[in-house]
Amino acid sequence: MSTEFTAVDYMETFFIKAAQLFLALSILVVLHELGHFIPAKLFKTKVEKFYLFFDVKFSLFKKKIGETVYGIGWLPLGGYVKIAGMIDESMDKEQMAQPPQPWEFRSKPAWQRLIIMLGGVTVNFLLAFVIYIFVIYTWGETYVDNNDLKYGLGVSKTMETIGFEQGDKILSIDGVPYEEVGSVNSNLMFRTINSIKVLRPNGETKDITIPEDIGTRLFESGDRSGFTRRLPFKVDSIQPDFPAIKAGFKLGDQIVSIDGYNIDYDSDYAYAIKNRKDSVLNIKVSQNGVERDLKIQPNEDSKLGLIIRNTDTLTRSQRDFSFAQSITKGASMGYWTISDYLGQFKYIFTKKGAKEIGGFAAIGQLFPSKWNWQAFWMLTAFLSVMLAVLNLLPIPALDGGHVMFLLYEMISGRKPSEKFLERAQIIGFFILIALVLYANGNDIFKAITG
Repeated sequence: MSTEFTAVDYMETFFIKAAQLFLALSILVVLHELGHFIPAKLFKTKVEKFYLFFDVKFSLFKKKIGETVYGIGWLPLGGYVKIAGMIDESMDKEQMAQPPQPWEFRSKPAWQRLIIMLGGVTVNFLLAFVIYIFVIYTWGETYVDNNDLKYGLGVSKTMETIGFEQGDKILSIDGVPYEEVGSVNSNLMFRTINSIKVLRPNGETKDITIPEDIGTRLFESGDRSGFTRRLPFKVDSIQPDFPAIKAGFKLGDQIVSIDGYNIDYDSDYAYAIKNRKDSVLNIKVSQNGVERDLKIQPNEDSKLGLIIRNTDTLTRSQRDFSFAQSITKGASMGYWTISDYLGQFKYIFTKKGAKEIGGFAAIGQLFPSKWNWQAFWMLTAFLSVMLAVLNLLPIPALDGGHVMFLLYEMISGRKPSEKFLERAQIIGFFILIALVLYANGNDIFKAITG
């Protein structure tokens, strides 16, 4: 018995993921640009173009309504509004060489220009909050009650080094009862946790102090999940042409140990393979009471070719919210999503973090392989936060670059020269293109190397 995906399955999955990504980015780009468009109009600033995607050389669609041309470009790398009298990606030097007009961006007071530039990211932040509120109101919240975690938690090597043991069950975090199994892993990575109280399988309780650099330790070791749920399992099928079947693994074999490490739960299986010391694993298996030893060398992806299936399940509970409760819950989700996303930058600006930056393919992989509206809107909210934060980076080609120069003008009372702004825009544009190429290049490299 084997589990294989056909070319048709792969193509179907690809198109479903791509369609979700395309729809999410289209929504976010249009609303982001609308965030610039509306205050520009309120301040009587002429908006020449409003585009979804870029119209390099030609447009798929365009129509002029009033003084603005609305259109869809062919290059799906974002979108833009072209505001008269503004040094932006259009680099319209001919217009900028003319005397300033009262309806141009450059003629408006600095505070109005600042509001126009912050409009896009403001809309993206607000959109994330609104989506979270309505997702919670529509679908509620599914969670695992801590009392239903029968087998405790699997513990990563990094967490073992600070005192945790396999099968520990969290009782409280910083004195707050741990009632719902949830985001402890992301909290360890992005927030401050001082201590965790656990219940050992032998009934003993223990308070464990969490070091300040635990997030960095987890990141550098590759143990992003310090804790995983723990369930018994069996081998459901064996993939052909993979190391396990070539080494003599047979359907019905039960894994007893790997390199002497007892295997009782799925987390034990993952732990033993990840933390192996040699390239070849010594695996003891049992079938019908007969044990035998196998030597298996995982492939380049650390895979043996065993498809495992849990023989027990986690009980999941459902909680519904009134609209008023959804506002509070959704606002909290939005706040912590922004906070945690900002927290990840301390890892991105490292050698290891730079290698993990991904482009459109990496983002697309976040979406489920089957269309799921709840998952779609949750990911759209996250991408809205991501788009807002990235746009605030102080790179001249982004909103954050314009904001940086406007704040300088408001504080110093001196406006940077148009020549300087043009050069900064060009430099920022090339920095942005380099980042896009690097991120998508990482995706291609990972696809080739696995």
